[in-house]
Formats: sequence, structure tokens, C-alpha cells
Amino acid sequence: MTSAPLPGPVPSDGRAGPVQFGRHAPASHVIVHLSDTHLLAAGAALGGRYDVEANLAATLAAVERTGVRPDALVFTGDLTDLGEPDAYRRLRDAVEPLADRLGAPVVWVAGNHDERGAMRSGLFDGPADDGPLTGVWDLAGLRLVALDSSVPGWHHGEIDAQQREWLRGILSEPAPHGTILALHHPPIPSHVPLFDILELRDQDALAEAIAGSDVRAILAGHLHYSTSGTFAGVPVSVASATCYTMNLQRPPQEVNGMDAGQAFQLVHVYDDVITHTVVPVVEAPTGDYFSDEWIDRMARLSPRERLEAFSRKR
Repeated sequence: MTSAPLPGPVPSDGRAGPVQFGRHAPASHVIVHLSDTHLLAAGAALGGRYDVEANLAATLAAVERTGVRPDALVFTGDLTDLGEPDAYRRLRDAVEPLADRLGAPVVWVAGNHDERGAMRSGLFDGPADDGPLTGVWDLAGLRLVALDSSVPGWHHGEIDAQQREWLRGILSEPAPHGTILALHHPPIPSHVPLFDILELRDQDALAEAIAGSDVRAILAGHLHYSTSGTFAGVPVSVASATCYTMNLQRPPQEVNGMDAGQAFQLVHVYDDVITHTVVPVVEAPTGDYFSDEWIDRMARLSPRERLEAFSRKR
């Protein structure tokens, strides 16, 4: 499923068609990218100060307000803070009703705060073993691959040799709309110095594994702030956290968490580009919006008439 296109001219057969106001047709796929929920058992506050369940609820409400019908909800790790079974249960109870309403699968990615055994049994109803949690989703021709960068007993990240070989096999055959990778530790630098200690290791080996493949984007989390970069020529987009975010208004050595700035991202997949839009989780008064009638009127104009009606300065 994809987001609904804007209403457009009604063809003679009565079917509504999508509107293309510019050079790009509507996105073929839309993904909601969320990260770092850090839930705790019994709904406990994280660090005694962050109401992570309330922050997650506010984030999910904001997702629903967008009106998007996504192809998937992707959570890029640190789903719980301590890997507690009850925390995974509470996460499912919060997210799955929304996923059902949207008709979208949920992609759970392991992070350094997660425990593989508890996560596998709590979110996948599988055996509680400590093997990597990976998966592949065919989203109407767009391939989504979840990797497990968690290292049991440690907070830094790594995609081990077995996963890399598995990934090479998956990527050996291109997907119709290409591939998006999702993992927790982003393969890009952070300007916050201490984060480099907990970075993704053996990045050169991962770059070799995806070289020449159809990988079009990498989704990640871990940093608790939104940022972007490139890795081996592939765009990387890091989603901010739902629990708390880094206060980047301070010098790098003083950066720490704040209960503000939570956000998620809308990933729109087009034939020749993928965009990543940061959506702040905040309710605020908004101005007038473009009505269905206005959009329909614009859709019925020629491109030159649209420029005259909307682009010309008065």
C-alpha cells in the first residue's frame, strides 16, 4: 500500500487519477521510519525522567495524522532500553493497532539496547536464541532488508561476516524498485565525539558487500538526532528518537538528552530519487490549507495556466 495521491481530474470512465504538478509522478512507495523507543517494563520512566510510553503514543498519533498509508513502519532499533520481555509486549501493544489500521507491516530492527532472545520471543513469537535478527520484505517490488548490527554484551555495532555473506546472496538479484537497508548503527560519522566509540565497526567490509548492488538507501537510528550522509555512495538517513533527543544547541562535548525534538521520517520512493522528510512530533496551530477544490482546480489547468495562477508574483 502507498500513500493516496492528490485528487485529480476524473477520466471519462469515472476513475480518479493521480495529479502530477511537476516533473515527478507520485511516489511509488512510502515508508514511515521511526527509531529508539527505549521502552521499559511496567511503563517506567527512562532515567526516571523521560515518559517514553507517552512520547511513543504522541509519535504514533502524529504518524496517523499525516494521513499516509505506508508500505511499512520501520523501527530502527533500541526498541527497549533493557531488553525486558514486558517492554517488548508493551511495544507491540502500542504499535500493532496502528499498523493494523494502516494495513502496514512492522519491521523491527535490533539495536544495542535490545536483547536478541527476548526480542525474538517478544516481537516475533520465536525461540529465544541469540542469533542475529534479520529479514527481507517485498513491498510491492521495493525490497527492504533488516540487518542486525547489535553485538551481544556490547554497545558498539557490527555486521558480522555471516550476515554480510547472507546480504550478498540477497542482493545478487536486483529488485524491481531497488533495495533499502535498515540497521541500527549508522555507517556515517557523528560530530558528537563520544558517539564514535559506539560506531558501526568493519564498515569497509559492509561497503564491499553492497558494492555494485541495487541498494538505494540506508535507514538507521542510534544517534537520537536526525542527520544524513552517504556510505559507499549510498544515501544514509538517520531518524531521531521517539524517547528523547540530543540537545545539539550545546558544544559537542556537552551534548546530552532533552525531552523535546522528537521526530520520525517519511521516506518517499520515486523512480529516480528517495526523499527523507523529518516530521516533528508536535501539535501546533496551522494556517489555512489547500482544499480539495483548489487542488482539483489546479489539476484541471494546463501547466502554463498553473504557473500563471500560482507562480506569478502579483
